[in-house]
Amino acid sequence: MSELHMSAVTEPVPRVVLIAITKHGAQQAALLASQLPAAHVCVADKFAPLLAGVSNPIQTYSGPFRDEVAQLFANFDQLVFFVSLGAVVRLIAPYLKNKDEDPGVLVVDDAGQYVIPVLSGHIGGANAMAEQVAALLGGTAVLTTASDVGKTIPVDILGRELGWRVESPKINITRVSAAVVNQEPVALVQEAGSPHWWTRPTPLPANIQRFSRFEDVDLDQFKAVLWITHAEVTPAHWGQLHERLVVYRPPQGQDA
Repeated sequence: MSELHMSAVTEPVPRVVLIAITKHGAQQAALLASQLPAAHVCVADKFAPLLAGVSNPIQTYSGPFRDEVAQLFANFDQLVFFVSLGAVVRLIAPYLKNKDEDPGVLVVDDAGQYVIPVLSGHIGGANAMAEQVAALLGGTAVLTTASDVGKTIPVDILGRELGWRVESPKINITRVSAAVVNQEPVALVQEAGSPHWWTRPTPLPANIQRFSRFEDVDLDQFKAVLWITHAEVTPAHWGQLHERLVVYRPPQGQDA
C-alpha cells in the first residue's frame, strides 16, 4: 500500500482578526499583527495612527464597537480580542448559535500574559489559536476544555487535521467524550487511517486500549468505542453499542 503524503491533506487557512478598543489594546494588536501577517486588525479610528507601521489589512470604526460584532462574526474564523473577558462575553452573547457554526473567540489580558479561549475551543479551533498566540506573545494559553486539561483524546475532532470525518450522532459524541475524560475504559479500534493522530508529548492515557480489529474487542469490558475504519458500520453495530460508539472515516488510501 502506498504511503500517504501528509501534504495531500490540507486545512483551510483560518481568517483571523485582532480586535482592540483601547489605546493599549491597539498597541498590543499591532505587536501581534507583525507576527501574523495574514491577520486583519480592527480598531477604533482614533487609534489607527498606532498601526502606521503595520502591513496587515486594517479596518476601523467610529461608532459603538457593539455595532461591529455581527460582521466580525460573519467574516472571520478566529476573533482575538484585546478586551476584558467580561466585556467580550456581553458583546458576543447576542450572536451565539452553536459550536458547529460559531467562530473561535479568544481574549488576551491587558499584560499580554494570558490567552483565554472563550468560544469554540475545539471545533472552532480557538484552543489551537490560543496556543499559537501565547507562543508569539511569550504568554500562557489558559485551556479549560477537559480533554486538553486531562491530555486525552478530543473525541469531537480526533483526526481532523488528517482529513478524518466523524460519523456519529451528537449524543454519541457527548457520551463517549464523557467516558474518555472520566477515565472510564475506552476501546480505540484503528483499521484505517494514518497512525500519526496522537501528537501530544504525553503517552496515550491508560484507560484507552488500542485494537486493530473491531472483532477483537470484548464490548462488555468497555464504556465506549472509538472506531476508525472504512468498513460498513451496520445497524446491528449501532444497536449493540447504542450511544457508546463514535466512528471516524479517514480518506480512502490513508492506511494505518
